[in-house]
Amino acid sequence: MIILHDILEKLKNEFALSRKGTERGIWFVYTLIAVIIPFTSSKTSNLLRCLQTLFGFTGIPKKRFYTFMASPKIPWRQLWQSLWKMIPDPLTDGRLLLALDDYINPKTGKKIFACNKVFDHAAKQNQSRYPWAQNIVAIGLLKMVKGRWACLPLSWRFYHLKKHIENLNRSLNGPKIEFETKLAQATKMITDIAGAFGQTRIITITDSWFGVEFHINPFNFS
Repeated sequence: MIILHDILEKLKNEFALSRKGTERGIWFVYTLIAVIIPFTSSKTSNLLRCLQTLFGFTGIPKKRFYTFMASPKIPWRQLWQSLWKMIPDPLTDGRLLLALDDYINPKTGKKIFACNKVFDHAAKQNQSRYPWAQNIVAIGLLKMVKGRWACLPLSWRFYHLKKHIENLNRSLNGPKIEFETKLAQATKMITDIAGAFGQTRIITITDSWFGVEFHINPFNFS
């Protein structure tokens, strides 16, 4: 609990510079606790119920909490960098070892964000080759823990096919969404992570797809 308190206090401080920093910082850390507590699922409505029932936040208007959960003003980049800097002894032989891969997250609901028909190259004979799913590019820290390799998730991005981005842009009246390849997404994530660790050498391990597709060495993005 002491470690958790220290982590949450540092995350709350990342909201200090915003206009409603005190309120948003408190809501953010208590929402994280609500996610951790095995009280209910992590749907927004259930998280609000947990805050009201367990933590006594009876004065939170439902609309304001929903707006907070979807707010673009949450300082995600600073929050992630703060978390990365709190990792104890992240280096292996003086280097930061990262694992890069993409995966699909099949869904059944038709209104779930970032879902499309995605090709599944690992589908079995009795499975659909194009399931309704989210396609996610993820990066994790590789570290030896108690004699075995472990992977600590550090960052991720939803990936959309270019044709899906183009179809979505046709229906938008405001700024258009810019298509990014999986390699471009991975490069941005690695750059953000590198910014938290200074001049540390970074080695990224991935499968052959990234190397074959873009004609690069798949074992070293440094």
